Amino acid sequence: MILWIAFIALIIVALVLDLGIFNRSPHVIKTKEAAIWTGVWVTIAVLFSGVIYLAFQNNWIENPTKLTPTNAVIKYVTGYLIELSLSVDNIFLIALIFSSFAIPKKYQHEVLFYGVLGAIVFRAIMIVFGVALINKFSWIIYVFGAFLIFTAIKMLISHDKPKNPKKSKIYKWIKKVYPVSNTLYEDRFFVKKGRVKFATPLFVALIIIELTDIVFALDSIPAIFAITADPFIIFSSNILAVMGLRSMFFLIVGMLDKFRYISYSLIVILAFVGTKMLIAHHVDIPDWLSLGIIVLALSVGMLASVLRKQKREIVSFDINEQES
Repeated sequence: MILWIAFIALIIVALVLDLGIFNRSPHVIKTKEAAIWTGVWVTIAVLFSGVIYLAFQNNWIENPTKLTPTNAVIKYVTGYLIELSLSVDNIFLIALIFSSFAIPKKYQHEVLFYGVLGAIVFRAIMIVFGVALINKFSWIIYVFGAFLIFTAIKMLISHDKPKNPKKSKIYKWIKKVYPVSNTLYEDRFFVKKGRVKFATPLFVALIIIELTDIVFALDSIPAIFAITADPFIIFSSNILAVMGLRSMFFLIVGMLDKFRYISYSLIVILAFVGTKMLIAHHVDIPDWLSLGIIVLALSVGMLASVLRKQKREIVSFDINEQES
């Protein structure tokens, strides 16, 4: 219980420092600043694996699944990588939402801050219910597995079909339940015109990001259940990955076209994890093998993206040479 309290306190302090000190005034997050904060959160996540090791070695936390310290660390790292990799797809959608609602760059960090705050609360609730369901109904893991495979197939089919957030059912629903202004009023979420209070595009973007994150969580959280049922490992790996999502967004948002094939890596990861869930009671896949497959899928996707970009640049260069 002390470890739980300490971890949650760490997250709360980080959030307070983030908006209250480091980002008190709205400003554009430059690549250098984003890289530094991405490095900070990745470093914290890596160092936290040491806390996981000590916690399971010294029995600082309940260990109903009887994990060894080494296995606990492998499961934590695997869960963190799954959440981090699936967050990349979330970044694509967030960029599309900001672009659709013409949200200035200097206000995007504030929207993501509240988005992450909501994501932490919703994911905590989903993890609690997920663990309870698996402990009570062991067959639910088959449902999670089938859902992940279905999601992978759906992603493969609709891979190159991005949707306009302004045409989404969520946006239409928001406009029905609350007046929406088409004008942005700096960093205000609501504005009063006469006697009517309107939601600004900033608030609409926040709500859509929150709701879409819940949809993404329906993929990522069951995926981690395929790795472990330990609630602390699931919660800590998930939340640390989410905390680093904001800085990662500003770091790679300008390079999204360079990672064109990374989405195929996510499809492979979801399909693998879903299959692992379906055969969990019949075939025992070692933790190190699961981690290796996830790392390999991400590496191949990134390498293919880089090679594709280089090939396009060479072809473009040859065409320009011929024309000149």
